[in-house]
Amino acid sequence: MLSAPLDSSIINAAVTQYWRVSVVELTGSTQSDLVALVRQVNARAGDVIAAEYQSAGRGRLTRTFDAPKSTALLFSFYIEPQRNRDDWGWIPLIAGVSIARALSNFNAQVKWPNDILINDKKVSGLIAEVVGDGVVIGIGINVAMERSELPVPTATSLFIEGARALTRNQLLPDLLKIFETNFTNWDHGSDQIKAIYQDMSATIGRQVRVQYPDGKIERAIAVSISGRGELVLDTGAHVQAGDIVHLR
Repeated sequence: MLSAPLDSSIINAAVTQYWRVSVVELTGSTQSDLVALVRQVNARAGDVIAAEYQSAGRGRLTRTFDAPKSTALLFSFYIEPQRNRDDWGWIPLIAGVSIARALSNFNAQVKWPNDILINDKKVSGLIAEVVGDGVVIGIGINVAMERSELPVPTATSLFIEGARALTRNQLLPDLLKIFETNFTNWDHGSDQIKAIYQDMSATIGRQVRVQYPDGKIERAIAVSISGRGELVLDTGAHVQAGDIVHLR
């Protein structure tokens, strides 16, 4: 059941009218496809592209995302926030919390900025790109992978964590509905998501090593998330971008 084919009719019947989900068998990257459509003014807020297989899946910081066919839930969607752009740093965090909530039966947590962990192993990641008047968010969730199919030893999948009856046709609409609620509340001015994020964070309160894009490395304790979605350290630093390693 975990790798049952994606069915756009089942998915669209289970989501609100905000979303329009299309499914493709093969593509280079759902993220690249949707970004191109937005730039061509051929996409609307609520458009979603999901794929059975990506030949050039994209992750954060120019990394790739690889998964055997039908073993992962791979999709991108487009939104047009009305809230001040200074606050848009929260959008990937809202997406991360929404994934973790959709996987709450597995005690999923969020690792700042864009990883979802189960038992301290990565089950999902995401990328968010500002394009035109909105944001394209790409998500990958390891669903049916066996251990031999995992990209790295520090990853896991829902199958490995005990899932059996779940289908991607259930998981995608569940996730979109949770994201829509969280995003709409935030877009209308609520900051409740900050407390929700801190409760589900695997990073807050831990000693971390931060490797910044310029190569600088800092060790500190992560204490909170700023109003702009930055990771706040006990040194007073506000991390906007970087690789985070949990030390303890």
